[in-house]
Amino acid sequence: MRDFDIIVYGATGFTGRLVAEYLTQTGAKRWAMAGRSLAKLEEVRDLIGAPANTPLVTANSDDPASLRSMCQRTQVVISTVGPYQLYGSDLVAACAETGTAYVDLCGEPAWMRQMIDAHHETAKASGARIVFSCGFDSIPFDLGVLTLQDAAKAKFGHAMPRVKGRVRKMQGGFSGGTAASLKATLAAAAKHPSLLGLLINPFALAPGFTGPSQPKGLLPEYDRTIEAWVAPFIMAPINTKNVHRTNFLLGSAGYGADFVYDEMMVAPGLGEMGKAAAEAIAKMNPLSSDKGPKPGEGPSKEERDAGFYDLLFIGEGPGGERIDCVVTGDRDPGYGSTSKMIAETALCLVEDVAGEGGIWTPGALMGEVLADRLQARAGLTFRAG
Repeated sequence: MRDFDIIVYGATGFTGRLVAEYLTQTGAKRWAMAGRSLAKLEEVRDLIGAPANTPLVTANSDDPASLRSMCQRTQVVISTVGPYQLYGSDLVAACAETGTAYVDLCGEPAWMRQMIDAHHETAKASGARIVFSCGFDSIPFDLGVLTLQDAAKAKFGHAMPRVKGRVRKMQGGFSGGTAASLKATLAAAAKHPSLLGLLINPFALAPGFTGPSQPKGLLPEYDRTIEAWVAPFIMAPINTKNVHRTNFLLGSAGYGADFVYDEMMVAPGLGEMGKAAAEAIAKMNPLSSDKGPKPGEGPSKEERDAGFYDLLFIGEGPGGERIDCVVTGDRDPGYGSTSKMIAETALCLVEDVAGEGGIWTPGALMGEVLADRLQARAGLTFRAG
């Protein structure tokens, strides 16, 4: 019997604090806050209104022994300490070795593939359920496609070989941690050009599998399926890889070896206005400026509460069949919704899902059980038909 069900590692950072605050507000039991500084942990505990007896654990990313000790005390570690390629490798190794479940907010595909290659078999042997990308990247997209495919199988008797993900509306930005992770990924690729192959390969997280050619999604285009202009979506490179990994892990229960998937943003406006908007979106680079939140910073509660997102998934069959799925979230994607999603994913691992050890995706390991939980508790909706 371990001391805790959940430890929030990185609880003094902006997103980690939101996760700890959510667990406090939902009345979660047997959980602890972890970070480098006991004084900062005490400060955040009091700031979020957590009980004074909330356990605090000191652990540091550059002290592997402290990470291993932390892992041995809990069923699940929630890690919000990124960029993960800089601070996360020893923690994943410790979880894999100690049979400890792990969830994070990673959007760094080259590092994720390195972790899969290094620790998947160890995690299978120890029973550690390691799940990357448990925030806005990539749960709404991963579970959106899964929900659509389950509905397609029920209605038509087969999965859809072609699915389009379209971001229709989104209020609220990406987290400072997301921006830092993207910059770290680009810096790593500049040092090690071999990583570029993983970054551009849609099947980078499905070792040994190569499917059909996939849409690049790098240029604005007119999407006749929805009769609107669409533009590149900055999270598509990580989301699409996770969706393909889910298909890979599900095997014969998945979406098929000929599955094609892409993600784009719907531009506002019709005709030439829509085209101009799509072109303007394509030219925007959120990494080109130092504006926006830094890691550890983020929007106010009012801004988080005012955020939302609306995603459309369109499944197209070989005989002209079509089925849609709409996914919505009731908070800003980068912080408010993400903090609820990762907390509920950890609780799902504790309360709802056993599953074998290994490095998983949310869709492949938890699937409909997690979608139902997020609908009931975390402000998401999944509607297919």
